[in-house]
Amino acid sequence: MRALIADDDRTTTTILARALSRWNLDVTVAHDGATAWQALCADEGPSLAILDWMMPSIDGIEICRRVRQDPDRAHMYVMLLTARDTRADLVAGLDAGADDYLVKPFDTEELRARVHVGIRVLTLQERLAERVAQLQDALSKVKQLNGLLPICSYCKRIRSDHDYWEQVESYIAQHSDAQFSHGICPTCYESVRAQLDG
Repeated sequence: MRALIADDDRTTTTILARALSRWNLDVTVAHDGATAWQALCADEGPSLAILDWMMPSIDGIEICRRVRQDPDRAHMYVMLLTARDTRADLVAGLDAGADDYLVKPFDTEELRARVHVGIRVLTLQERLAERVAQLQDALSKVKQLNGLLPICSYCKRIRSDHDYWEQVESYIAQHSDAQFSHGICPTCYESVRAQLDG
């Protein structure tokens, strides 16, 4: 899984990059908001981002807002890692679209636990997206019969949508995935045999 670290403090980015690499994440580092946003907009961009609040050009809060407003990136898991530690800052960060908020200086084990929460959430989102795609594919292949079927009480033909009378099996085959094999029931067999013998 790809991760982005965006912080203008190079010591912090070095510590974070080493930690995330140990946790089997493919890490990209940015030292300002504009570079971070370019990395997030790449075709194969990261799924998880750890952003500093205060960065040159674009701050972490603005990046959070942009991510949430962009349908192609809205699924991304975003964590703000910042020295801003008031309750108002926490609320502002979460309101801007951050999924998690961690205050510097951070504990590495707490960071590991929070990153793994993000990975779990992203994995569940991927599985859900796969299931939705499978369901949509299945629904696109399903044809359904519904409503009232006008059938002749004598010959058992069905009147189609275009006012043609057609065999039941032909009508059903056009409106569903059912296929027919033809045979003869015992009652009809006796009737046909009697006619042939006569």
